[in-house]
Amino acid sequence: MSSGFFQPVSGMDVPRFAGVPSFMRLPVMELDHPRISDLQLGVIGVPWDSGTTNRPGPRHGPRQLRDASTMIRAQNGATRVRPFDLVNCADLGDVGPNPADIHDSMERITAFYEEVLAKDIVPLTAGGDHLTSLPILRALAKDRPLGMVHFDSHTDLYHSYFGGTMYTHGTPFRRAVEEGLLDPKRVVQIGIRGSTYDDEDTDFAKSVGIRVIRIEEFFARGCADVMAEARDIVGDAATYVSYDIDFVDPTFAPGTGTPEVGGPNSFQALEVVRALDGLNIVGADMVEVSPPFDSSGGTAFLGVSIMFELLCVMATHLSK
Repeated sequence: MSSGFFQPVSGMDVPRFAGVPSFMRLPVMELDHPRISDLQLGVIGVPWDSGTTNRPGPRHGPRQLRDASTMIRAQNGATRVRPFDLVNCADLGDVGPNPADIHDSMERITAFYEEVLAKDIVPLTAGGDHLTSLPILRALAKDRPLGMVHFDSHTDLYHSYFGGTMYTHGTPFRRAVEEGLLDPKRVVQIGIRGSTYDDEDTDFAKSVGIRVIRIEEFFARGCADVMAEARDIVGDAATYVSYDIDFVDPTFAPGTGTPEVGGPNSFQALEVVRALDGLNIVGADMVEVSPPFDSSGGTAFLGVSIMFELLCVMATHLSK
């Protein structure tokens, strides 16, 4: 049961446009805070997009997501879950990257998450481009490979870009499989679509046993059936959830670097997360929200709404 210290500021007490924004108006804590041992779930920003190969901008995502998250309230209207009553949550601030050095940034991110895990805190991350997931997984999967439920319009399984660049937002999960961070037979990718360069990524997926569910199959079968299969694939063992905002159709989420038409609507974007309830989720991320392409702020609000749904299913599992 969460204590009063970890409760978000209510919009009934302080207007949502007032005060310093934190994720969901939660308390902000450094890792050396006197009450850090009481924390169970930490929301973390990773303002970094050095893996982007076309339209940059997700480095500004955590700041916009924090601002948009002041609209999040204490109770999930659909599931009735009150996550801040179930577990102690806080905003752990940002991991400071080195925007001039990809490898140094990844080392900094991994080191931060190792410290988070050493304090028995489950992380929920706001990126950042999708390369952000790799250094996080290096910390979370240090002792055993994880399963993964991956919502995206792209597989991010390419070997390399531009003749040998191994670390981009299109390669993180190829590296994660190669490094033994993910058990490919416990990985499912949902929503894949759009034009492609070739079949290299999907051929790799088939060769190692990753289940790829294209958007056509998702719509033909329906959310409930697809998510039942996803739950069977990852099972009861430790699982990571990675959610690229470009999983959602750009009509509803235009603020991203690599949009693909023909995707789910904003309700379906929430529905798939609710279907994760009960899984052993040891970490999750929301990536690729890009403020320069999000003039209305609607993409960021959808992004933090998805993060709240993730927080609800994570808090429910942690409280049992």
